[in-house]
Amino acid sequence: MAVIEWKSFLIPYDQAVEELKVKFRSIRRELRKKNEYSPIEFVTGRVKEVSSILEKANKFDIPLDRIQYEMEDIAGLRIMCQFVDDIDKVVNIIRERKDMHIIYEKDYVTNVKSSGYRSYHMIIKYPVNMASGMCEVLAEFQIRTLAMNFWATVEHSLNYKYKHAIPIDIKGKLKSAADAAFNLDTEMLAIKDEIKDAQKLFEVKSSLVSNIVENILTISSLGKTGEASRFTEELNKLLEVGDVFELTSLLEETKKVLERYK
Repeated sequence: MAVIEWKSFLIPYDQAVEELKVKFRSIRRELRKKNEYSPIEFVTGRVKEVSSILEKANKFDIPLDRIQYEMEDIAGLRIMCQFVDDIDKVVNIIRERKDMHIIYEKDYVTNVKSSGYRSYHMIIKYPVNMASGMCEVLAEFQIRTLAMNFWATVEHSLNYKYKHAIPIDIKGKLKSAADAAFNLDTEMLAIKDEIKDAQKLFEVKSSLVSNIVENILTISSLGKTGEASRFTEELNKLLEVGDVFELTSLLEETKKVLERYK
């Protein structure tokens, strides 16, 4: 492939990224709907810019007609986790999938890079059904915590600024920051159950509040503005200091009023 028609060449990579984002966001949504904990906090993805592809091909002496076989991160997905031990759970989810084939894995969480970089990488081969038929593309998963991702984003920006020649003093500070970020992850892991309980409580209260507001709006639409106003006042008080039991009681009251006027 002496000359590449880049727009056409990148179409399957675009499709792969979009499909994979949908699939892994769906896993998160499914687990949440089943009231189960999701190790996936959020998912992002991108297709490498042509300039970046050419720069990397030149750096690693990859011939243009070998790019699709030798460049593994043209399609890139990042899966962010809240806690360090969630990374292993996500890795296992990917390993168990039948719609992709793992080429190899790199564990930079256990085997930290000298710069302080931490992340878990998985290179996969993913089949894409195009109008012209099925083709397989290489894609890279980077699985990391939010703290790891923040640090990696900063390092990437500095590498871009200094053309991969970051001054020694800044490298030292970056390494210290990486260690601090990992210490934060470790501390958060120690109180994981408390954090999960707090998040679950917040989700339950948010759901209750949403249902109460919906019922109040329905009551108001039925012309019962007095009762709607009373419920609104009660809800406003509970938003400050109310617990789940009190919000549940208010929700039941609004349901009874609706039943009365049906």
